[in-house]
Amino acid sequence: MVGGVRAVARCDELGVAPYSDAPDMLFRAYLTPAFAAAQRAIAGWMQEAGMQTRIDAAANLIGRYEGTADGPALLIGSHIDSVRDAGRYDGPLGVMLGIEAVAALHASGRRLPFPIEVIAFGDEEGSRFPAAMLTSRAVAGTLDPAMLEVEDARGLSLDEALAPFELSTLTFAQAAHAPALAYLEAHIEQGPVLESEGLAVGTVTGIAAQLRYAVMVAGVAGHAGTTTMPLRRDALTAAAEMVLAIERIARDDLSDLAATVGCLSVHPGAPNVVPGRVDFTIDIRSGDPIRRDRAAEQIIDRIADIAERRGTDFDIRRIHDLPASPCDPALMDLLDAAIAAQGQPPRRLVSGAGHDAMVMAALCPTAMLFVRCRGGTSHNPAEHVDGADAEIALQVMIDFILRLGDHVDA
Repeated sequence: MVGGVRAVARCDELGVAPYSDAPDMLFRAYLTPAFAAAQRAIAGWMQEAGMQTRIDAAANLIGRYEGTADGPALLIGSHIDSVRDAGRYDGPLGVMLGIEAVAALHASGRRLPFPIEVIAFGDEEGSRFPAAMLTSRAVAGTLDPAMLEVEDARGLSLDEALAPFELSTLTFAQAAHAPALAYLEAHIEQGPVLESEGLAVGTVTGIAAQLRYAVMVAGVAGHAGTTTMPLRRDALTAAAEMVLAIERIARDDLSDLAATVGCLSVHPGAPNVVPGRVDFTIDIRSGDPIRRDRAAEQIIDRIADIAERRGTDFDIRRIHDLPASPCDPALMDLLDAAIAAQGQPPRRLVSGAGHDAMVMAALCPTAMLFVRCRGGTSHNPAEHVDGADAEIALQVMIDFILRLGDHVDA
């Protein structure tokens, strides 16, 4: 089986039991039995490719392929956790392609003037604990210890979840990596640009800045039949107006700005009770951090105006702030050259989605390769990657690694 096709097939294999925590969909959360099963399978594939494997203090799986010199390593990685009802390629494809790149080098007896480490990060999505990219933050050495004081929806602490892996939050930060040569991440585009232009792969220029807020709107709960309309302080209608205002601010910007309300919870949630409280989230992204922050200020001002006019109280708490993360110009040039060597026209594009690469930029220069996905669909079971595109991506990665080796030798 050709390496790119095998990478896709392995992602498919990881999309079902025992690699999912749910029987009727793909949901693989950090530190669950399905997560552990996936690690065991991937570790076996890493070893078949000629790597030695280990689990670090943050429960990341790392495979190492030694070089001809023992200097800073080239890191290749992505994540193996998923959102609920996920597609099969968001994250794992980058890990599988990294394994296949090393397998190809090993099969040809090729060693580079640097070690290569393939990292399967444990927690990028934040789908179990209310903090994303915990494990890449640990590797990059940027982890705030306060982020480890979290519980999942069942009230299980991170420390309790780590215990079956014989790990602890007390040593979590020991996953910090030594200085590295570079970090390369291959990932499905999660958008329609490459497909619309008939391209298999593209070079990422950077990752958009992100802000995330938790908003609470407090009104007064009341009987649906006896609380007259003029006297109502309905938290849900206030929140609904806020959501539409958030959408309008983003739409009117006419740039890459995106604002999303992805979660909304209504209390007490009864059909015959005027809602007294609503909680919702706001996700704001842009490649330009100034534009992102300006939009956030406008959104907060509109929420305040709506709350005052409707007689509701509100609270806004910032829960996530990731700056824009530009990719390294020299590494982008190497990726463009590797893409052209495969007969593909180089194409550069920004990532609106967050990736471990934006965290790893604090450790070393980063590069990202996007792979076309059908319809731009992601975070959805319909997510699809063609094996031929994955093979092109694999050959680009191998060529990139060899070019990097020539650059280091020079």
